[in-house]
Order: sequence, then structure tokens, then C-alpha cells
Amino acid sequence: MTEEGQDFEGKVTRIKTSKYQRTAKINTTKMPLRKEQRKMEHKKKLIANAIEAAARSELLLPESTGYMESEGPLDKTFKVSQKEIKEAVDLQSRDKIFDLRLPEFGPYSAEYTKDGQFVLLAGEKGHISLFDWHKNVLKTEFHLKETVRDVCFLHNETMFAVAQKKQVFVYDYKGTEIHSLKTHADPYALQFLPYHFLLCSIGKQGILRYQDISTGALLQGLHTKLGPCSIMKQNPYNAILHLGHQNGTVSLWSPNSSQPHVKMLCHKAALTDLAIDRSGHIMVTTGLDAKVKVFDIRTYKKLFSYDTPSQRTVQTLDISHKGALGLGFGSHVQVWKDFSARRIKEPYLIHRLPFQNKINRVRFCPFEDVMGIGHANGFSSVIVPGAGEANFDTFEANPYQTTKQRRETTVVRLLEKIPSDMITLDPMAIGTVARDNSEKVLENQRLIYESQNPGAKWSKVKKEKKKMRGKNKIGKKVTQKERKYVENKQKNAQAEEEKASKQAKGKQAKEVSEGPATQEEVVQSALERFNKK
Repeated sequence: MTEEGQDFEGKVTRIKTSKYQRTAKINTTKMPLRKEQRKMEHKKKLIANAIEAAARSELLLPESTGYMESEGPLDKTFKVSQKEIKEAVDLQSRDKIFDLRLPEFGPYSAEYTKDGQFVLLAGEKGHISLFDWHKNVLKTEFHLKETVRDVCFLHNETMFAVAQKKQVFVYDYKGTEIHSLKTHADPYALQFLPYHFLLCSIGKQGILRYQDISTGALLQGLHTKLGPCSIMKQNPYNAILHLGHQNGTVSLWSPNSSQPHVKMLCHKAALTDLAIDRSGHIMVTTGLDAKVKVFDIRTYKKLFSYDTPSQRTVQTLDISHKGALGLGFGSHVQVWKDFSARRIKEPYLIHRLPFQNKINRVRFCPFEDVMGIGHANGFSSVIVPGAGEANFDTFEANPYQTTKQRRETTVVRLLEKIPSDMITLDPMAIGTVARDNSEKVLENQRLIYESQNPGAKWSKVKKEKKKMRGKNKIGKKVTQKERKYVENKQKNAQAEEEKASKQAKGKQAKEVSEGPATQEEVVQSALERFNKK
């Protein structure tokens, strides 16, 4: 029996294994040592077996994804309302469409856990609520009586951080305050790096701070020097933080550098939000210039640029696991499909909230065809067919994990925590052999020397040769240096004597050609200093 992407012998074809290839192919023919060559060949076989096993596992995936399609050319998917979708889906999916009316403490921000089971709501006026939206079970609810600017989950749903008016606080799932991070002053945005256990914040002072929640140490406090910042997103591919600034630029930061790795001028006006897809290769930005731009982060080039509908500013956006882009502006939400592969002519889905219900934040739920919308009057959950990943990896995120599994997962992740020193633009560079860049180093040295000493000639510093036994002693080295010093001193003295003699000869030749000066000229030149200038 044959399968697509598989021949009759059960071997997975090259087309199917190409997407699981993470590193370049290893060339073992140029290795001088036979022992090292055998080691690399064994490693090459292990990598090939892992790629083939990952490709074979696709046959075991029980679910498949699919978008909503129109029946005829005149039918459009964006004309389908949530009411029509609710009537067409099964009973279990109908419960995913709901509205929470909370008009007193809005506008609301919403964040989902990594497995998509819990949602955290935060009202700007201090209302915090955590609940299991699958089972409709409220975990905790309390009021801070203080301005809340942002929230984020930590390693799981048992702990979450809240950016309040003056500093960042950490709470548990019962609403108990665990930590008060006073060093994170005036925070506007929060992000958590799950593989490094780092809590990051930026705010009014424009200082990007990294806090290790496993040890409690403050790793870095980086001055961006670009003013207050309220837009911060992480790249899931390399854990680099993308900051959106008021001058229209996006800067890329890591805790290992005091300067941004990359600065991109994305808009002519201030940014309002940005989002990065699951692969970490596509970035979408929006600004006050009423434009939505798509960038390829691998080449830092712009792919597409769109004018927003009715020239309205997009306040928030998010990208789902399957690449659907959600845009929120005013009281409208639009969803775009395949926005990075081709130019979009029309939206995939449109959802309109009641009038004067301004949208504050949109977030896609992981592993579900659901999008959460935080707005001025509460929270709304809508269905977006095809937005979520149908199959999940239980080692990465398990929506059905038990309490025991959650504890074991926390311990394993702490043991496998990646050091912050390994955060780089290219994570594949770690473990590779550094090539010889001696020519580039010499060129940089020459440029630095010429900039510091204009007009001087740069000479390459010669390394001392390793001589035979007995000729490399300290005493001989000292005498050799003294001899060189004396020789250089003699050469400099000879050069100065030659220069002085040349000047004297030139002066004599000038006097001979002009003749001796008369007494009147000497007297006139001596009295010239009393003349008024």
C-alpha cells in the first residue's frame, strides 16, 4: 500500500524530509583525521535517522487543518458572520463563541497560556481575572485599584506577571502576591522567554531589563536611548526581542549586547504594534501612518505594504500558528490568510463589535480555531476556521496535562534551561567551528590605525619566530629588544641630522640667490613691529 510522500518500501521521500532539515549537510571528505571523520559520519547517520523519524510521524497525526471556502465566485468568506458559523458547527464548538461584558474596568487585555487552556484578562483600571475557558471555571479574580498596562504568563498558568503603574508584580493562580520587582520601574510592556526563564520589561525610561525568575537575579538593564517604549515582542526562533519605537524604527535586542543588533526603519510615523510568526521569519508592523507592512527578518527586506481600510490606524495585531493575521482597528476585526506568500486583495474574515466598542488587543488561542478580543466593554471569543494548529506535541505544550505532568514538566525545563549567553541572531551558529578571519582582522586594524593617525603608514606587526631550544630564553629576548631599541634610536638620530643639514643647505642657497640684505632693509624690518595693524 502506497502513501503520499512515501514509496512502496516505506522510505520517506526527499520532498517530505526537507522541512525537517535544521542544519547544513556535513562534508566529511576534507577531514584530515580518519578518527574524526568516522565520528562525523556517525553523527550524520543519527541526524538522518531523526529527520526520517520526524517525517514518518506525520502519518500518525490524527487531525488535519483547513480554511473556510466559498462555494461560488460571488460568495465571499468575509461576508460570513459569527452567527452563521455558530449555526453550522457542532455543539462543542458553539461554546467557544461567547462575550464577557465588563464595562466598568476596561479596556481589557487578554493573554493565553502556551497550551491554550487558560486565559488571563486584565482591565486597565486594575481588574485581573484568570479562568479555564474550556471548562468555564474561574481560578482567581481580584482588583488591584491601580493602573494595569500589561500582563503575561510565566512558565505555566500557576504564575503570571502584571505591569502596574510603578513596578512589576508577580502573582500565583490564587491571586497571592509572590514578588515585587522594584527594579522594573514604570513598565509598559512585558515578555517571558520560556526556554531561558527570563522576564523582560520595558517602559517609560526606555530601559530593557532581563530578570531570571529561576534565580531571581537581574541580568541586564539596557538603555535603548530611543525614549519611552510600549511595544515589545519576542522572536520564537532565536529569543531576540523586537522593540517598536516612536520614531518608526524596530530594534532587535539580546542581553549579550549593549547596542541593538539591528535597527530597521519600518514606518515614517510611530509604531502602534508588531507581530512575529511562529517560524520567526516574518514580521508584521503597523503605525500611525495607516499602513501595514510585512518584512522578511532573514533578509530585513519589505515584502508587502498595505493601506489600512478607510485609512484607519490599526491598534493591535497577532499571527496564529497556521499563519492567519488578525488586525484590530476601531470596533472592527479583520483576519488575513496567506499574507506572507502573496499580496492580499480581500480579507478572509471580518467581525464587527457593537458601536463605540474600541478594540484594545487581539490574541489567537494556541491549538484552537479561536481568537480572543479584549475591548473597552470586556472580552469576546470568536471562531476563525483554520487558524489553529490541529496537532500538538505533548513534550512542548499539552492541553490535557495533569497536575503531576505539569510538575514534572517544570522540573525538566529548569534542568534544560538555556543560558542567556546563547541568545544570538543565528542560533545555528552555536556549535559550529569558527573560521579563520585573519585577513578581516588585519583590515580592521589598518582602518582603525589610519583613522587615529592620519597621514601615517600602517605596517603589519610581525610575530616573533619560535626558535630552537636555548635561543628563546628571557635573557636573550631582553638583549635583543635592547639592541633593537638602540638601533632604532641611532636611525632616528641620523634621520634628524640629515633633515637639519638639508634645511641648512636650503637656507644657504636661498641667501646666495637673493644676495645679502642691506642696512636699510634690516632697520625697516626691525621697526615694522611698531606699525598699527
